[in-house]
Amino acid sequence: MNSEIVSSEWSALLALQRATHATLQVLAAELADLDLTASEINALANLADGRGRTVSELGAAVGTRPTTLTSVLDRLERRGHITRGTRPGDRRAVLIELTPSGRTAAATIREAVTGLERRALGGLPAEVIAGLRDALQAMTEVSR
Repeated sequence: MNSEIVSSEWSALLALQRATHATLQVLAAELADLDLTASEINALANLADGRGRTVSELGAAVGTRPTTLTSVLDRLERRGHITRGTRPGDRRAVLIELTPSGRTAAATIREAVTGLERRALGGLPAEVIAGLRDALQAMTEVSR
């Protein structure tokens, strides 16, 4: 293993944890009026494109197991932000879709995320951002 990747002075994983913590704090402050948890924000952000997803698909998108996601979906459903139905052609698959209030909340979340990304990454060259995406994808893949 390259000793520059993991050193006592700098760790990509610890830097990622710091960045995640800082990002979640900023988003929580900007989205406080929505009164959502970080997990709920993550789920709605991943549904913001309006495409319904199965619990398994959404779990993969948010980075959690479907069983862990269930309580998040329960809360979002109680608040009227999502519905759970069946996928056409596969009655066994539970399909998660946004309601009108869920679409409004998801759009607000996406706007906040996009704004934060612009502020944080706007000055970086495209190839650096592409490298960051590759590194984050590699770190995500190690957990699968």
